[in-house]
Amino acid sequence: MTTTIRIAAGSIAVGLIVLMLKTLAWWLTGSVALLSDALESTVNVATAIAALVAIRIAARPADHHHPYGHHKAEFFSAVLEGVMIIVAALLILREAWHGFQAPRELDAPLPGLMINILAGVLNALWCRVLITRGRTLKSPALVADGHHLLADVVTSAGVVLGVALAVWTGWWFLDPLLAGIVALNILWSGWKVMASSLSGLMDEAVPDDILETIRRIISDRATGAIEAHDLRTRHAGRATFIDFHLVVEGETTVARAHEICDRIEAALKAKLPEAEITIHVEPEHKAKHSGVLVL
Repeated sequence: MTTTIRIAAGSIAVGLIVLMLKTLAWWLTGSVALLSDALESTVNVATAIAALVAIRIAARPADHHHPYGHHKAEFFSAVLEGVMIIVAALLILREAWHGFQAPRELDAPLPGLMINILAGVLNALWCRVLITRGRTLKSPALVADGHHLLADVVTSAGVVLGVALAVWTGWWFLDPLLAGIVALNILWSGWKVMASSLSGLMDEAVPDDILETIRRIISDRATGAIEAHDLRTRHAGRATFIDFHLVVEGETTVARAHEICDRIEAALKAKLPEAEITIHVEPEHKAKHSGVLVL
């Protein structure tokens, strides 16, 4: 968790540097596209702060009021980021519309473009860190922040292209036009971030490949049991919640049943270290002859 917090804090520092660079690029050129790019970067800083707060909350242990922990705090942060991405896109569309109505020649376009490209490269490098490390650490807040920055990289690329074309051709309306097109792409990115986060808040099951791994582990490690049924899973941040019913023969002792459960739990945790596992032991007349058959 310390690593996750350090990465989230790094996002704030990177966001502030990129924001200053993009604001300088806009100040030098007066480009509405570069202004829009800078507006999007203000959201980066705000969402990086939100991600850090959410990660710190999610790290808190379970307590009396939150017996299942605080894992879902990261999903709330990711939803907030999706909303802010959409708001940024709408602000960009607004600025692009005003610029399209009154296009103007840009001041010092080359220095502005160079500065904006530098900011875009910095963002690209950091978003790769966020997405790869976020997936490794199973942190939806970091992954959402990374996708947000990826949208910003796309924005910067589109803005640079639009400004460069406008300077080369003298068609100054290309500046706001490209900003508007990129804003539509950002809207789609914001929606995808929100949709993936809402699935976590709605207790969506784990992906099919992980579910199949869980079923295989139960089948391989439940020697002495008859079957496992009513398997349910959900995920919240780094935690994976697994519960199922394990059917054993009627004469099985409590100690023997407990031994089987311990064996299954140890195998599941070896594959999914953050798993929270609940096993309901039942006698053989409760068998449904469905679900996971023990090999």
